[in-house]
Amino acid sequence: MDAKTYPLQDILKPERRYIIPTFQRDYEWTLDNQWRLLFDDLESTADKLLEVRSSQDETAVGLKSKEQNVTPHFLGAIVCASLPFATGGVALRSVIDGQQRLTTIQLLVRGLLDVLQEAGSDRRKSVRRMLFNPDDVVDSPEEVHKLWPRRRDREVWPTAMADQVPADGGDQDHLYLRARRFFSGAVRSSARDTVGNLDTVRLQALADALSSLFKLVVIDLEDNDDAQVIFEVLNGRQTPLAAIDLVKNLLFLRGEAAGDDVDQLYDAYWAHFDDDWWKVVVGRGHASRGRRDVLLSVWLTGISGYEANVSHLYRESREYLNGPNAPGIESILQELSQYAQAYRAIYGAETVDPRLRAAYDRLNTFEITTSVPLLAWLRVASPHGVSLEDEVRAVRAVESWALRRVYVGLQTRGYGTHFARVLREAKSAAALGSNVADAVVDALQGGALVWPTDDQVRDAFLTRPFYKAVAQYRIRALFKAIDGQLRGEDPHEPPASIAFDGLQVEHVLPRSWKAHWPLSDGLGNPVDPDAGDAEVGHRASLREQALDRLGNLTLVTQAFNLDVSNLGWTAKRPEFAKQGALVINKGIAATEEWSESEIDARGAFLAAAASRVWPSPAVLGRQSREDPSASDEVLSRETTEPVTATSSEPLPGQRVGSLEPLVTALATVGMQVSDADATWPGWGLVVECVGGSAYLNRTNVDVRSDEPGQAAHWAAAGLGEERGNYLRIWLNRGSV
Repeated sequence: MDAKTYPLQDILKPERRYIIPTFQRDYEWTLDNQWRLLFDDLESTADKLLEVRSSQDETAVGLKSKEQNVTPHFLGAIVCASLPFATGGVALRSVIDGQQRLTTIQLLVRGLLDVLQEAGSDRRKSVRRMLFNPDDVVDSPEEVHKLWPRRRDREVWPTAMADQVPADGGDQDHLYLRARRFFSGAVRSSARDTVGNLDTVRLQALADALSSLFKLVVIDLEDNDDAQVIFEVLNGRQTPLAAIDLVKNLLFLRGEAAGDDVDQLYDAYWAHFDDDWWKVVVGRGHASRGRRDVLLSVWLTGISGYEANVSHLYRESREYLNGPNAPGIESILQELSQYAQAYRAIYGAETVDPRLRAAYDRLNTFEITTSVPLLAWLRVASPHGVSLEDEVRAVRAVESWALRRVYVGLQTRGYGTHFARVLREAKSAAALGSNVADAVVDALQGGALVWPTDDQVRDAFLTRPFYKAVAQYRIRALFKAIDGQLRGEDPHEPPASIAFDGLQVEHVLPRSWKAHWPLSDGLGNPVDPDAGDAEVGHRASLREQALDRLGNLTLVTQAFNLDVSNLGWTAKRPEFAKQGALVINKGIAATEEWSESEIDARGAFLAAAASRVWPSPAVLGRQSREDPSASDEVLSRETTEPVTATSSEPLPGQRVGSLEPLVTALATVGMQVSDADATWPGWGLVVECVGGSAYLNRTNVDVRSDEPGQAAHWAAAGLGEERGNYLRIWLNRGSV
């Protein structure tokens, strides 16, 4: 390695060309971050030179000696490697590092030359030689340029360097043109005298300072130098390089060393990363990074089966590329390009099967980013190793596992490790020729992070204070999914396009309920919930708890009359009847009265629908583990209600049968259905009883009495579990 310091004229005036490799990143230096500071440095250096030149009573020799003592300005370093060139031709250098700096210097020279030509300065020919090779030593038009940019910018560079000043296109212009315009304007402004004319003496000082007092360290690499190591040491002085940029340079430098056609490889596998889509920063706070760096972590996790360390992406990439089993450069580029296509599909930039699109969109809405490596690997493995149907089944399993956990209220710590383990199981199954979707379904049930059962989902829907505990966009997403499920199950429901993001969450029984939704005593007379009566106070407390549960929430459009929001049921019910575009609201409008019993019944109904949106492992192809409680994880939520887990239950949508189990259960508390010969109406729908109501679930009966406090008396007698104002009676498994 040969490193020396040179003034710009010694670097740029010789017959030489500096080639920016195709794989280098875009030109990114800007006015506020670099251009203005660079010109300020030039102006300051020229001022020092003028100060020396304006000194009195100095001989020519003494003046030159003083000029030699003017402090130069160091611009930093560039790293170059020699390229083969024809004997007698223009020498070629590949710019390994410092392309942003060297490109900006050329644009500064061009801006200065514009003003020198305008003023007819005698320095214009000397400065011009810093931009162009003589015509008599070039064989093709592009060889006239001292610097030749990466392929993406080669069409605009001749315009940026031409003597004819380009038209001003404002902020729409390429950065090259905007930089030239800034530098010429800055030179012109700096060189004007007090009456507005160009001061030729100051122009000469600016030109001489740039040519002789602006200096660069040039590092010329020898054949045995590791260009990447030097590149890494020197990178990031102005615009920090992302991990993906370091990996890109490592790949293409090795490709060059191996004699690969790097231009062809770049066009085939990397050019698409120049699109603006990939430059968008995603994530929040300390986790925010460009999409290309996110892709790098997805790729590393996908190929290794272990969660990539986002703080050490380049180090882990290099370790993989240096490994004994690392594939060739083209194979790696092809693999990374495949993961890029999969990543774009997951985030909606590519068309996929509608079933996958729905699952991806919901996972993206909930920012389950730790699942992306697994999802991307499934796409890369499809359709050869994984059929489309199995890919859909595996992705739906991921969605079900994740979103059930969201709505049950479980923590998200450890997701990256969990999904990495599932990925390893899937890769292992693929290597053995086993079914990958089955492996995913089975692996998701393993480890400490449980896959909530249907009953755990139902219990959360009946007891969790959703309005307080769950973000409203997640409640909207839940209702959207359920509405779509119900619409799809009903052949009489036409397709509908509903802007769910514009809907608002509404309490059916309002939070300000005391004025129009009074409590009543055993005779039906209204009672004051604030009167101090213990029993009434307990019932008021139970109502307050029910208000924010999912069964009492829904979505309404802007057409909903908010003036009736806090009014009684007779006023609100007609408004819900007008909300018929949403299937989730039809059951509300059809209800004769609305109370805690209806809230519970609707919560159970929504839970059953949600369990069909996000099916259990049994439905998705693997039998669920017999004892989900064997997991180390505790099902902790923002509620003190217990969570009961059962197994060997019917599949969602399977009919339970007749009302016989309900009749039997009601007999234990001395109640009976109004019509014992009626057929079972369906899960989550209230069955009218003499003196109350009930409904039959798959594993239990919930009974509500019209007599206040009756549920507590039944529970005290050991007849069931008190759940607010109703009693839960568990059925024998044989009866369902």
